[in-house]
Amino acid sequence: MTPRHPLAPGRAGTASAALALVLASAAAGSPVSAAGGEGGDVPQGTVVYRTTAQFTTAGRARDLLLHPDSKKLYVGSDDLPETAEVNESGLHVLEPADGTVRSTVSQAPGPTGALGRRAVRQLVAPLPGDGAVFVYPLRGIGTAKDGDAAAAGAWVPGGPVTDAAAGPTPSTVLVAQGSVLSEVDIATATVRRSLTLEGGERFAYDRTRGTVWFTDPGNRRTHRVDVTTFQVTASIELPPVGDGFAGFTEVDPETGAVWVGLGSSVVVHDASGKRLGTVKGGGGADTPRAAGFDAGTHEAFVVWQDTGDTSQPGSDGDGVLTVHHTRDLTEAARPAVLPGNHAQSGSAAVAVQPGGATVFVSDPAAGRITRLERATSPRIVRGPEDRTVTAGAEVSLTAQAEGTPPPTVAWQVSTDAGRTWQAVPGATAATYTFRAAAADNGRRHRAEFVNDAGVSRTVPATLTVTAADTTTGGGGTPPTPGGTASPTGGSAGGAGGSADTVGGAGSTGGSAGGSAGGSAGGASGATVGGTGGTAPAGGALASTGTAVAFLAAGALVLTTAGWVLVRRTRPRRTG
Repeated sequence: MTPRHPLAPGRAGTASAALALVLASAAAGSPVSAAGGEGGDVPQGTVVYRTTAQFTTAGRARDLLLHPDSKKLYVGSDDLPETAEVNESGLHVLEPADGTVRSTVSQAPGPTGALGRRAVRQLVAPLPGDGAVFVYPLRGIGTAKDGDAAAAGAWVPGGPVTDAAAGPTPSTVLVAQGSVLSEVDIATATVRRSLTLEGGERFAYDRTRGTVWFTDPGNRRTHRVDVTTFQVTASIELPPVGDGFAGFTEVDPETGAVWVGLGSSVVVHDASGKRLGTVKGGGGADTPRAAGFDAGTHEAFVVWQDTGDTSQPGSDGDGVLTVHHTRDLTEAARPAVLPGNHAQSGSAAVAVQPGGATVFVSDPAAGRITRLERATSPRIVRGPEDRTVTAGAEVSLTAQAEGTPPPTVAWQVSTDAGRTWQAVPGATAATYTFRAAAADNGRRHRAEFVNDAGVSRTVPATLTVTAADTTTGGGGTPPTPGGTASPTGGSAGGAGGSADTVGGAGSTGGSAGGSAGGSAGGASGATVGGTGGTAPAGGALASTGTAVAFLAAGALVLTTAGWVLVRRTRPRRTG
């Protein structure tokens, strides 16, 4: 059963309402399309990242890695100073969905080969199938996987390792020891080759193009090193941004562009060294500390940390995650605030799930990992259309919207031309159906879609309700819209009046015209023609004048509505 509109009483329809609806629709023309709509708190289709979970099960997280094969979340951690009874240092393996600890590998070899509890400072690369290569203080290169009792490892000769990346072969890694860049064997830590640069301690490796970008913030330069020859092939000047502090150097594996977190900005150059632009974000005293990339969405994810120094202007203790299109550096999502994420206890790290649906950000100061999920505010793809119906007719309005997560819908109605809106009780489906009442005339209807990213509303649709035709064709003295027919055309008849007066006082020709006119007039119960005169031999249908013109118009209307005209013929009276 179709419910009536909840704000007005229903009204039964009649068979004649169908004809009135057809004629009214033809007169009104095509319905107005309302697709498009408007955003509420944010524009339609706005991308946001919302916090869905926080894990405090892995100590002071220093680096993150989502394993591409096993899908496990690997976390390299230090001990939390405030938990003296527990040492959380080591390699933690977590379930990405809820942060459950699968295992912890805390033991790794020292410089003499003796096992001991080791912090993990950097995750270098995934191992095939499962596990990770990592760096532990001061010069350790280790490997372990979920469930291992202890890590394998060896110590690199020379100074402390300041940065590392996967090497040009599966058995090697690239390490920086200050301004010295080396290729090192993973199993033995043997140095295969090395290069000493002017300065710096951080770098990024572009495996696709065989290039290392080694950043020297003190001299405002980044050097391009050919991995095959292990020689510098170009030096790119960096802009004088901030105090020269280098938060990170990362390469977009898809485009080869190098992103350098420098001072309070991120400076981006393409694979050839051409300057592409500068990314700003975070605001206030925030500085860029980590970056990750997703080839599927062509986006870069940058973590900005507050300095944690409240004496500095703009310092609020909160960090932020920003997302940018890698092709033009424009914003791809609204910035997501990271409460309490500051740099006093170390730099944050970021891991991006392929496709960009989920992002993990570490917060060393708070000893937690924040899981953020992508959401897109509703985008209207179909809206309700303006309608004209008769009272008692069934009305169905439909709206659709896209969004992540899928938005819910609620219909609203306005009785004051859209100045105020009320929710329609129970109308929470894509199609809202009700029976129109006379009181619904002029009311506007819209659908409101809501999800975690925002609110969007359709363009309102206006409902026009006309009075239903409740006449039956009999009784009383009906009006005479047809007036008096031509004297030569006979009477058009009064089907709505006396059943005995079909053709009026006309002649034989007039009787035929009266019969046709009576049938046309019967639909509304009105007398179409008046008293006729004597028709010529051709009869009423061959004559000219008002009666013939009206009959032609009536036949056109009825033909358009799909009605069949049935004539009933009565014998002429004689005498």
